[in-house]
Amino acid sequence: MSQEQTRFPTPRPDLQAVVFDCDGVLVDSERITNGVIAQMLREQGLQIDTEGSMALFMGKTVKELLPAIEQMTGKPLPGDWYDEFLRRRDKGLRTQVEPIAGIAEVIAHLQAHGMPFAVASGADCPKMHLTLGRCELLSHFEPVMFGRDMVEHGKPAPDVYNMAIAHLGVNAAQVVVIEDTPTGTTAGVAAGAVVYGYAAMSDPDALRAAGASRIFTDMRQLPALLGG
Repeated sequence: MSQEQTRFPTPRPDLQAVVFDCDGVLVDSERITNGVIAQMLREQGLQIDTEGSMALFMGKTVKELLPAIEQMTGKPLPGDWYDEFLRRRDKGLRTQVEPIAGIAEVIAHLQAHGMPFAVASGADCPKMHLTLGRCELLSHFEPVMFGRDMVEHGKPAPDVYNMAIAHLGVNAAQVVVIEDTPTGTTAGVAAGAVVYGYAAMSDPDALRAAGASRIFTDMRQLPALLGG
């Protein structure tokens, strides 16, 4: 075990597993994706910037929000709008996405202590293959990857967290979920897990209101939180 890993406390004995959201928690993708959304909405006549898009869409599935987007623009979207969004989003992610600062150290810490972990995302698995692959995290998560395309209902329903927890074979009440949006926090709480809110780009009060029991703003703080 390296000096870097031993400076963190041992995970507390009652903790059985950690389940991460992906976008905004493992990979720094939200600003890239929402920049694409904002640009494409401006092309439809809606005045919105990246920050405004993040406030509306972070933690949510764009495909499921197409009717709401059409209400916002006041007109039907072009038939190929969603496919074009995916093309532009994936191009941006493929060339720009980076891991969340400190996440590699967190994963190494969990592995050093034999702590099971998984990813449970509102995104689909092909997107996670792209982002986690570019960020050199895929090998850690590919066997324990759960996405929106694997369950009937996306977040805020607990389905994807229920699936991850069942796969790990652990007690939900002894799982810590790491989430950065109220939508995902609601899903983790509904699954029976304890949720820690990562508020580097999110409103901490909104995460608390959704049920997050602890709030942190630097991923390097997480090992200490998991140690109690």
